[in-house]
Amino acid sequence: MSTLLDLKSSVLRQVQACPSFRRRTEEEAGSSGAEAPAPSQEAWKPGDGVEFFAQMRLVLKKGEGRQRLPRREVLLRSGSPAPAEPVDPNRGLRPLSPEEVETLYEEALYTVLHRAGTMGPDRVDDEDALLAYLSQVFSTSPEEHAEAVERVRKAKAPAYALKVSVMRAKNLLAKDPNGFSDPYCMLGILPASGASKEPPEKEQRFGFRKGSRRGGSTRDPLPAKCIQVTEVKSSTLNPVWKEHFLFEIEDVSTDQLHLDIWDHDDDVSLVEACRKLNEVMGLKGMGRYFKQIVKSARANGASGPTEDHSDDFLGCLNIPIREVPVAGEDRWFKLEPRSSASRVQGECHLVLKLITTQRDTSMSRRGSSGFRSYQLLLGSLLQFEHRAEEPDASSWCGELSGPAATILSLHGAQSNLSPLQLAVLHWQVSSRHHQTRSLDYGYLLGLLEDMQAHWEEAASLRQEQEEGLADSFSAFSEFGLQLLRQLRDYFPATNSTAVYRLELLLKCLVKLQLFQPSFEICPFETELNMDVTAALKRGNREWYDRLLNAKCPREQPAPQRLPGLIELADAVYEDLQAGYGIYASLFHSILKVDFFTLTFHQLECLVAEEAWVLLKELSPKMTLEMASGLFELYLTLADIQRFWSSVPGRDGRSLALAGIHVPFLPAMKLWLQALRDQTRWRLQSAIDVDTLEPVDASSKHSGSAAAAGLCFSLIQELWVRLAWPDPTQAQGLGMQLGQDMCEATLFYTELLRKKVDAQPGAAGEAVSEPLCAVLNDVELVRKAAGQALRGLAWPEGAGGPEGELPRPLLSCTQALDEDLQREARTVTAHLTSKMVGDIRKYVQHVSLSPDSIQNDEAVAPLMKYLDEKLALLNASLVKENLDRVLEALWELLLQAILQALGANRDVSADFYGRFHFALEALVNFFHAEGQGLPLESLRDGSYKRLEEELRLHKCSTRECIEQFYLDKLKHRPMEKNRFGRLSVRCYYEAAEQRLAVEVLHAADLLPLDANGLSDPFVIVELCPPHLFPLVRSQRTQVKARTLHPVYDELFHFSVPAEACRRHAACVLFTVMDHDWLSTNDFAGEAALSLGGVCGVARPQAGGGARAGQPITLHLRQPKAQVRSALRMLEGRANKEAQDFVKRLRELEKCMEGDA
Repeated sequence: MSTLLDLKSSVLRQVQACPSFRRRTEEEAGSSGAEAPAPSQEAWKPGDGVEFFAQMRLVLKKGEGRQRLPRREVLLRSGSPAPAEPVDPNRGLRPLSPEEVETLYEEALYTVLHRAGTMGPDRVDDEDALLAYLSQVFSTSPEEHAEAVERVRKAKAPAYALKVSVMRAKNLLAKDPNGFSDPYCMLGILPASGASKEPPEKEQRFGFRKGSRRGGSTRDPLPAKCIQVTEVKSSTLNPVWKEHFLFEIEDVSTDQLHLDIWDHDDDVSLVEACRKLNEVMGLKGMGRYFKQIVKSARANGASGPTEDHSDDFLGCLNIPIREVPVAGEDRWFKLEPRSSASRVQGECHLVLKLITTQRDTSMSRRGSSGFRSYQLLLGSLLQFEHRAEEPDASSWCGELSGPAATILSLHGAQSNLSPLQLAVLHWQVSSRHHQTRSLDYGYLLGLLEDMQAHWEEAASLRQEQEEGLADSFSAFSEFGLQLLRQLRDYFPATNSTAVYRLELLLKCLVKLQLFQPSFEICPFETELNMDVTAALKRGNREWYDRLLNAKCPREQPAPQRLPGLIELADAVYEDLQAGYGIYASLFHSILKVDFFTLTFHQLECLVAEEAWVLLKELSPKMTLEMASGLFELYLTLADIQRFWSSVPGRDGRSLALAGIHVPFLPAMKLWLQALRDQTRWRLQSAIDVDTLEPVDASSKHSGSAAAAGLCFSLIQELWVRLAWPDPTQAQGLGMQLGQDMCEATLFYTELLRKKVDAQPGAAGEAVSEPLCAVLNDVELVRKAAGQALRGLAWPEGAGGPEGELPRPLLSCTQALDEDLQREARTVTAHLTSKMVGDIRKYVQHVSLSPDSIQNDEAVAPLMKYLDEKLALLNASLVKENLDRVLEALWELLLQAILQALGANRDVSADFYGRFHFALEALVNFFHAEGQGLPLESLRDGSYKRLEEELRLHKCSTRECIEQFYLDKLKHRPMEKNRFGRLSVRCYYEAAEQRLAVEVLHAADLLPLDANGLSDPFVIVELCPPHLFPLVRSQRTQVKARTLHPVYDELFHFSVPAEACRRHAACVLFTVMDHDWLSTNDFAGEAALSLGGVCGVARPQAGGGARAGQPITLHLRQPKAQVRSALRMLEGRANKEAQDFVKRLRELEKCMEGDA
């Protein structure tokens, strides 16, 4: 056995199914689709069908991306720079005249030469660098520049002033008994002349209090006009003032700002001081309270406001003017003591800004405001900085160079421009400049956000400044709406850079809307979303009209407009995809504008109108060329409708394309006829060039099957894409398409059969490669056609269960599958017929092998032969066909072994044992550990018969006879009542050691006489004879002329119970028709097993009384059953077997005579 297992095919264990049909067709479609030309509109003429299906594939390929809603990441395919936006120099700031340029140049030089304060780390503190930069900006020669600088230096220096905003203080010392203070500030400018020329002997600081001699100060007090005082904030340690002061500065380099914070103490009487006793908080407060009482008593309650030391010192600040930053300072300052003996704490929040109040420049003398001069200067610097040679100027974010930023910072500070005014100026200038040279929208949005952050100061804007801002808003809004009208040109959906610019533009427009309620002069006539909606609608129409005029001008004849309308519809669909995937989310999230619904309904109405007009002109003179174009057009229009139905949350408005399928129906029918003819031509051309060889190493079918499969795949895809909306019409179209596919499939198999018949056969070749290829072709086409036909299921609402095939189409599909299965079996039989002779030769080798050799050696040649042939078949056939061939070979082997057994009689037991061994070895070989045929199919049919014969050949004669009767007991008639019924009762009388058999009656017997009746009697005998050798058969009386005889006769057989319990023991009832002049006729027989008779299997109840229920037996003829045991007996020469066979032959003669 081990030798046999070594010979068993390893190929069968590695059977693999061929690549799926769908994958193969898609790969072939993809490989050929890349080089296929674009669809043309030429009429289809009889040919090979290749061009037709190539164009059909391209048409269907357009719909691959239309099966689902578009995704943003799929649409955004490019990150290249955005398209250049339209610019107009006339939309920018007014160009300056030469005189204005000269005065502005002077203003800029004056700003640099008279700068004051400290520069920040990001500013340029080099005067020469700033002057050189201005020379470049204003394009002056060195001589002109030097002359202008000298002239400005000779001009009068500006008058400086310090703006001081005392905002708040925190964590001050508590000086009052209630634990708080009543703080106020005194502040002023300490001039350089007031400073001591000699260093003091002891550290001391200036104080504003008159008559103060603390620390031995000899400094004269400041005049009252130089001192400013804030309000007193009662009972707080964290006062909030927010008071603003302006101080003139004599010398920027030496003057100082001095600030004192005092606790204001009113003079009160002793009675009033006592009344405030409840305000005392803590022991420290109590101590201060008593000091206050003593102080009040000493003054006799009459202390005046000039009493020295009436207010308590809380801290001071000394800030040199030269240390104030150019851009101003807004921060907390830590309070300082007047001397080392002073105790202070806390901080004070100041806002400081150094400005000029008088400027000796031409612009100032002419009354031009700092606001206007800053605007002109910013415009000039911005134009200079935004150079034309930049590779992507639209991405410039307005980042000014160090010198430019420094000059603007100096001028803004000197001109006393507020943060809001600066923000307004930068927006006005930049937004205007953007319309002449594109800037980054993120920069513009940042300017608007900066302006919004300071909008609380909007009341400080003058009317002309507010009007200028409103004008800039209106101009930018108009410019933005113009861009939205040309959305597809300047912000294409496939360009991520452009889409991001669009997002920022929309945010800018929304930001403008936020300023609307604050303007007395409103720059917006309507709501922004209404303006945007109007701009989008107008832009949609302009875009559509431009496409319409370019692709299908209406002055052309209708047939010439059809190709252009197809391109137009495709462009509309792609535009709707971009609108849904890209634009819709932006417009909805930012502006609350439903871009997609607006655009879809507008474009859908326009393309529907054009389609209706064209169909009306084409219908009277429809041709095949027109039908082909209309087919492609309809698919796109249907895709547009399906697109809308797949959008969640869509509105309920009806579409203009609803019902468009009705005028397309004649064109669809005409095109389907062309499809039928072109399919046949394509199959014919594929067969003509087919060599019946695999198309490549990975495939097992030939080229014609691949072409046929691709045709059916395209037809199935066509039906899915078509999705005809009218259920009744769709059913008719599907039926016609299905019948055409069935006919085309049968047409292909017929052509294939003729092709293989014309092939010259290879002499002596057991496995034919062309036949294998043909078999694989049939299987591939069967699957492809079946899959395509199943795709023609009931559409929704067509009157049948959705997803199921209509009954006529189902019958057609089933009939086609049966035909193809039959064709596959025919090819399989033809393929295996070449192996019949070899199989019989090797089976004969097994039968002729001497008993002296081992069984595995006798079977080895057969197994080796099968292994070699099946290895070739496995390499040439797909899994389904390999199984078919294995089944056919298995049946051939079983029949060959049966023939070998029938040809050899009276052989040794080793002969049958050898074949039994071969049979089991073949089962394992064909099963191949689960990779081959299933065991259930291997051990069915002829296998059971062969196994039974092998088993019986090992049995003795009596065992064969017993098996014969067991077969009778197992047999059940296929048609009840054909030979009639017999009612009997049988039981065993244990006391008498006898078997009682009662024949009761019969019914519906066969009429065997000429009068249409019979003369029946029943023969009762116990079988097998060798179990009951002394028992003779008995018979009932003859009942004349009846088919329903009643006997009621009882027979006794004296037999031991042990004999009745034998496995094959039975009572055989034979019904005969009595003939007076000839041999009795056989009417039927029935057998009853004695093992289940009452009294045999269990003791009889009630002693010798009759027991058991009547039993109805169906009569039959023995020739209707398989008689393997009888064949075994016929081949044996012993007397017992021959006598038994002779008796049965006599009975058969009787039956033949009756027939």
